[in-house]
Amino acid sequence: MIRISLAFSLAMVPALARSEPATPATVPTADQQLVIVSFDGAHDNALWEKSLAMAKRTGAHFTYFLSCTFLMTRADGKEIYRPPGQKPGRSNVGFAQSREEIAVRAGHIWQAHLDGHDIASHACGHFDGKGWSKADWQSEFTTFNTALRDAWKKADRPEAEPGGWAEFAKAGVKGFRAPYLSLSDGLLPALTESGFTYDASLVTKGPGWPTTKDGLPRFGLPMIPEGPSQRPIIGMDYNLFVRHSMGVENKKDSARFEERTYEAYRKAFDREYGGDRIPLQLGFHFVEMNGGAYWRALDRLLTEVCGKPDVACVSYAQALPVIEQAKKKADRSAF
Repeated sequence: MIRISLAFSLAMVPALARSEPATPATVPTADQQLVIVSFDGAHDNALWEKSLAMAKRTGAHFTYFLSCTFLMTRADGKEIYRPPGQKPGRSNVGFAQSREEIAVRAGHIWQAHLDGHDIASHACGHFDGKGWSKADWQSEFTTFNTALRDAWKKADRPEAEPGGWAEFAKAGVKGFRAPYLSLSDGLLPALTESGFTYDASLVTKGPGWPTTKDGLPRFGLPMIPEGPSQRPIIGMDYNLFVRHSMGVENKKDSARFEERTYEAYRKAFDREYGGDRIPLQLGFHFVEMNGGAYWRALDRLLTEVCGKPDVACVSYAQALPVIEQAKKKADRSAF
């Protein structure tokens, strides 16, 4: 068994997440059951290919929360990245290993955009921003915007930049998830002033409708029952990885972990599908933990449910107008 590196583990632990109660089920539901799947990091190029293929096969659309240091080399980072409260050029999740890697990744980002997926921000170096000011967050957002805009230049492939990339980099990223799901008082003002249209950094006690604060819709990953004792756990692969194998890679029991995860996902889906149809949100990383158990469980779920006529497997960006329309319809019917 192989233990994941401390830096990588800490980069994914959402222990600092703020838990908020799920929005009551009286919130109006859309006609379809929404399933919202997201990936944090969005770096490994092989997993870009795998996730895009999964989406096409199942009919799903995803949200990719991109960490911007994967669009620069370490040498680039020393020149252009000044993370708040850290030495210049630091990153908890590393950088691109080569300029060719950046080019391939930028190509996947563009393909995902063309396929209708949602490219969103996971900031840059995956630092805990619980003490960050509004200016600190805005600095991080500025670096993200610059990194995305200049990705093809940093790849030494400016001639390969697709037409429309500049506009996409300028206005195409509207969603955000905080590293570690860790928030500060400065985050929300920075998000609203920077033009984001949603935040997905919360945790709810069960599947919940997005809340709205200062005009910004805010989504939360739900706690869902899992395992023999049905203890609640955040619906995210890393949390399952820690529960199942204490954060130690264990391929030997991969099939068992997959089955437990699939059962938890499917039961969470069935509860909403047969009940109030609150959107089900599930979070993943671009790492196949425990031999790929969690990605396989996801693939099974999406293959089974996304083709149903009354189910929509959508990104956060796609879910927003559906939810807003349902709320307006309910408001009109109340009079």
